[in-house]
Amino acid sequence: MDNLRGAVIMVFAMLGFAIEDMFIKLMGTDIPIGQILFVLGVGGTVCFGAVMLVKGQPLYERAMLTRPILLRALGEIVGTLGFVSAIVLTPISSASAILQATPLVVTCGAALFLGDPVGWRRWSAILVGLCGVILIIRPGMESFQALSLLAVFAVFGLSLRDLATRRVPKSISSFQLSFLAFVAIIPTSLLYMVFSGKFFVPMTGLQCMYMGSALAIGLVAYYGIVAAMRIGEISFVTPFRYTRLLFAMVVGITVFGENPDLMTYIGATIIVASGIYTVWRERKVKDVA
Repeated sequence: MDNLRGAVIMVFAMLGFAIEDMFIKLMGTDIPIGQILFVLGVGGTVCFGAVMLVKGQPLYERAMLTRPILLRALGEIVGTLGFVSAIVLTPISSASAILQATPLVVTCGAALFLGDPVGWRRWSAILVGLCGVILIIRPGMESFQALSLLAVFAVFGLSLRDLATRRVPKSISSFQLSFLAFVAIIPTSLLYMVFSGKFFVPMTGLQCMYMGSALAIGLVAYYGIVAAMRIGEISFVTPFRYTRLLFAMVVGITVFGENPDLMTYIGATIIVASGIYTVWRERKVKDVA
């Protein structure tokens, strides 16, 4: 029963992220990406900071300057900057499809840098999944869009974040990690504005509503992931993260008039299938051990 509850919460969390992405893309036509990142960074910092104060957790302690946390912050910066840019500048359906390769890259990184045992079956699944990414991007072909590489940068950034999280001191809470992640986005957004030459612009009432909705729904969805992982078994709940792609496809087609081609559908299917197989294989190996 706990697994079912965790799966349902995870599905709703993924729906929340897809809706958040929708609002960000709707704003991205008129609001600079740097401004979007700045508001989301400030909003997340204030919300998680308030929760930490209520819980009596410090906003700063020396353990926050350890190497794993700094690497995690770097990964969060690259991942957030890459993905927000990708969903604004490229089709949301293809950007979300590429993002689904993150668990595969995490598994690869865990084997190469953390010493996790990964057999040939999971290595094969990783390679097949990366082939799915190539089918979506299609480098060297006429349909290739260089901006699609932004989603690839996001995958590597988020993978670094997840890998670094495994080495974070246990004295640091999940709320503190989330707080630090949003704090890191604030100076990043300001630097992005400087280098892009696009600064703050006035926002209409509708755009303020989009921004507030993106922030609120994103925070609730983030909490949903944490809750889902704690309620159900990780190996059971994790595959339901791929429902984000389904929701993103629906948003892209119905809201933005996107028309993903056959290669995108095939690539997305390969990525999801490879990811689900990797999770299933990992669980089977642990059961045997």
